[in-house]
Amino acid sequence: MTDPTAESDSSELSSTELSLAPATVAVTAGRPPRVADGPLNAPLVPASTYHAGGEIGYGRYGNPTWEMFETAIGALEGGVATSYSSGVAATAAVLDLVPAGGVVVAPTTAYHGTTSLLRALTERGRFVVRALDLSDLDAVLSALPGADLLWVETPSNPLLVTADLPGLVSAGGAAGALVAVDNTFATPVLCRPLEMGADLVVHSATKYLSGHADVVLGVAVARDPDLVERLVATRGTQGALPGLLESWLALRGLRTLHVRMERAQANAVELARRLADHESVSRVRYPGFGAIVSVEIRGGADEATRVSEGTRLWVHATSLGGVESTLERRRRWPSEGAEVPDSLLRLSVGIEDVEDLWSDLARALDPVLG
Repeated sequence: MTDPTAESDSSELSSTELSLAPATVAVTAGRPPRVADGPLNAPLVPASTYHAGGEIGYGRYGNPTWEMFETAIGALEGGVATSYSSGVAATAAVLDLVPAGGVVVAPTTAYHGTTSLLRALTERGRFVVRALDLSDLDAVLSALPGADLLWVETPSNPLLVTADLPGLVSAGGAAGALVAVDNTFATPVLCRPLEMGADLVVHSATKYLSGHADVVLGVAVARDPDLVERLVATRGTQGALPGLLESWLALRGLRTLHVRMERAQANAVELARRLADHESVSRVRYPGFGAIVSVEIRGGADEATRVSEGTRLWVHATSLGGVESTLERRRRWPSEGAEVPDSLLRLSVGIEDVEDLWSDLARALDPVLG
């Protein structure tokens, strides 16, 4: 956990860092001090034990490599970041803020790791979940009285439903609930929820922040010092520590976040347009931003499976947000919600040439209708 306003690069840069464009912050934040013969990039510091008298004390409480990554994410989101061993671990740390017996308002359909965790904690009697369609603001307003936390995912995974984020943040705050936003799909390049008044932002840094399909990592960001302290304490007591190499790789990947998102989003816009005209596709779900496109294949699960297994360039795999394009039928996972159609394919659009992506995808789609 590191304050993004602290001096991490040089006094000249840190004083202006928060006024820089996100594309610039992604490149500059979380750098070592500018000293003669000092490294440009954050070094790997493989240490579990430290000399006494400093701020870290022990390897479960901090590491210089984590802190560089957290500094960069905090600067991008406009808060103080705490990293964890996975996105689900970051989500669990935020849910740990809810008092025993409390109330969580959450979307009916969201990332299945989040819904599975909410379900498990509800079954244990940890808290009560009021699940609903977050795109229905009136329904949310009705569900918020007495709530301790409003969990927002926009666009939702994998149905890509968008919600009125400023309206939800305002409603949650008026009801006295903490508002947490899963910003994995949008990234701070496209959305900065803390600037809208949200209390917390969560990322699966496994996805776009690291961007190269070689990391499992999570992060939670807050502005309120009390929330930051509680997030750090949860990480320390529960031991959901970020890996050292993972933090280093994620910081390296973060440097190209803006250009990766720009290219992937441009590809997604074009592919969504073409998919809408393909006779094998019954529905395209795309909110108009980001690099995830979900499509429903005519016929059903078998036809969708054949498409996902029939590509050569697109990779049939779960997860998302890498430089490579991947796709999968989401209902192949038993934990995926019943609201997700059997024939739905989630496409994570990468940065390859769009014509190559379309040629490969169209080749897999063409045989669907015989």
